[in-house]
Amino acid sequence: MKNIDSYTHTRGESIYLDDIPMLQGTLFAACFDSPVAHGKLLSIDTSEAAKHKGVVKILTHEDVTGINQIGGIIPDEPLFADHHVHFCGMPVALVLAETDEAARHAVKKIKVEIEPLPVITDPRAAAAKGELIIPPRTFKMGDSAAAFAKCDHVFEGTCDNNGQEHLYIETQGAYAVPQENGVIRVYSSTQGPTAVQRAVSKVTGLPMHNIEIDVTRLGGGFGGKEDQANTWAALCALATHITRRPVKYSLSRMEDMRMTGKRHPYSSDFKIGLTKDLKIHAFETTTYQNAGAAADLSPAVMERTLFHCTNTYFVPHVTATAYSCRTHLPPNTAFRGFGGPQGMFIIESAIAKAADELGIDAWTIQHRNLLHTGDELPYGQKVESEATECWSRADALYNLEAIQNKVKDFNSANRLYKKGIAVMPICFGISFTNTLMNQARALVHVYTDGSVVVSTGAVEMGQGVNTKMLQVVAQTFAIDPSRIKVNSTNTYRIANTSPTAASATADLNGKATHIACIMILNRLKEVAAAELNVAAGDISLKEELVYVNGIASELQWNKLVLTAYNKRISLSEHGHYSTPEIHFDKTKEKGHPFAYHVYGTAITEVTVDCLRGTYEFDSVKLVHDFGSSMNPLIDRGQIEGGLVQGIGWMTMEEIVYDQQGKLRSNALSTYKVPDIYAVPKEISIDFLQTEKNNLAIFRSKAVGEPPLMYGIGAFFALRNAIKNFNAAVKPAFDAPMTPEKVLMNLYGKDNSIVAVEKAAVASSV
Repeated sequence: MKNIDSYTHTRGESIYLDDIPMLQGTLFAACFDSPVAHGKLLSIDTSEAAKHKGVVKILTHEDVTGINQIGGIIPDEPLFADHHVHFCGMPVALVLAETDEAARHAVKKIKVEIEPLPVITDPRAAAAKGELIIPPRTFKMGDSAAAFAKCDHVFEGTCDNNGQEHLYIETQGAYAVPQENGVIRVYSSTQGPTAVQRAVSKVTGLPMHNIEIDVTRLGGGFGGKEDQANTWAALCALATHITRRPVKYSLSRMEDMRMTGKRHPYSSDFKIGLTKDLKIHAFETTTYQNAGAAADLSPAVMERTLFHCTNTYFVPHVTATAYSCRTHLPPNTAFRGFGGPQGMFIIESAIAKAADELGIDAWTIQHRNLLHTGDELPYGQKVESEATECWSRADALYNLEAIQNKVKDFNSANRLYKKGIAVMPICFGISFTNTLMNQARALVHVYTDGSVVVSTGAVEMGQGVNTKMLQVVAQTFAIDPSRIKVNSTNTYRIANTSPTAASATADLNGKATHIACIMILNRLKEVAAAELNVAAGDISLKEELVYVNGIASELQWNKLVLTAYNKRISLSEHGHYSTPEIHFDKTKEKGHPFAYHVYGTAITEVTVDCLRGTYEFDSVKLVHDFGSSMNPLIDRGQIEGGLVQGIGWMTMEEIVYDQQGKLRSNALSTYKVPDIYAVPKEISIDFLQTEKNNLAIFRSKAVGEPPLMYGIGAFFALRNAIKNFNAAVKPAFDAPMTPEKVLMNLYGKDNSIVAVEKAAVASSV
């Protein structure tokens, strides 16, 4: 089945925030944000801005009618700066004007007096000063300290990964519209409608039932709109509450990049111990997360880093400690993988370090330590593993040895071009790690003409979740998909939603939808049984016909629905689903937090131009654990998109803040994301289809986040290509591996220019 949005997308008819017709009297908002990363706010002068033509009102922290606070996990994030500013881009004032142009011009006339205070941008520096969001957490299994004494090989090192800009096509924004009786409807570009509802309630002082959040779809999210959409919705709703006029604010691209948080950068230390037969016997890591100026979702992101600190390997003795460090950058937030990729990068760096020192290929160590069913992870959960199956199938399909031989032949025949390969196996847990969030509801109505409408808490943001919800209804009722409409996500139809995140959305909302449909279907079967004078257990539906013991009757779907209505049988149902079996005790750091795990193996091949430091990705060939995919077309698209986004994070996407906390990579001229020329020339995807029971909807495993981790292999493939050119270098584990870093690593820090000239001469000879 094709994505149900394809038709309107390609015709330009899909509705996003900026496509909603504006009401007469709409005000436009623009934010004055702090030009200083850390300081004492002494004064705000809005007098000149207020005189600007078209300006209606200017709001500051003094105008907040509720609480000047939008922090979710920890209440440490003011909506407006009040006494202090904590990062460049922090909202200080909001201009409301009759036109967008007037609002943006007036913002430039606002003056503030800020007494500068020391700025911290480095997480290790923050930790040294005791600037932590929460106390450090440690996951332990076995006794790593004692285990190292029994290891034949022990290696230590450090690794760093930078952040990543979400760069969704649709920027952050909201449109708040007053309704009667003090109600405010907010159209928000958010992954978390209920989170927005709570934030608006807190800031305005209105109860949640007076706040309606509606989301048709997003133009991308990637985690950046899970929590950070709250700011813009709260600003617009507060303005509407005060003025009683509609208020809209859509951020410009540079505003969005400057004022919003990114993927968390991490700086980490590791120690790995191996036995003579290359089994990883002990592993320790201490990691410093750059949370930014407020908690946002950092504690939960840090937790998932710990959950994935051993990736897809069984390690009997583990000690993993993580610090969430408060710096003076915009609060960093959720990003596809939610801390998992950062954790995986650490152990993959440790394995690469061990391989360097032992003079072997990293995949030799990787392969010998893959998880097997029944193995225990550091947090206590035992796995149902597909790790070995994915690796073996990838080797059988793509022939790792043949690829390796091809690379060796190429490298021996070429001086200034070198190839490198890397294998990246993954294991990613599916569920919110906060157990209470693993619940969802769905509302299903069957109309008397046989058509159906479904409302869920899932937000469509390009990942095809609405298509999968429609498939659940169509398959359960055995009706044509054209009969089904998926509603916008609305807090008045579905309350208390979990955000569309953690790769759990299709499972949670799909299961809730299935439950609602089954309850209606069972009532319809009773009606059909009475009409046909048979037992309800003999009834089934197929292709909009009622079957009795597998034989088609003349009773059609339309007539069955109308008959049920005439008998006053309910054709509506509100289904609720909560994931069974999962639990986690944070006091012990042990439990069973995930419904299941997703596995896979990717082989990445890259060619480096050793004169220039540029590179091309020749291929990524992978086997992915789909379970039993309910929509291979959508799932393939998720694999391709996630993979390329992961490659971007590991290679070209470099976020740069200066020592004063100002973003320097603040536009698409200075921040590079993969385009069509950066995509691997060949992407091969093999579906590892299994019929094993799992807690996924229709056994179709989640596919949103796991593929991003395949991109980590790009870093190590580049690193191997560099070593194939210059065997004396051991490039630092410092991502992203930009062309500049490649060039410096190829020739070393002291004689790079001389080495390039020598290489050029040798090439010409």
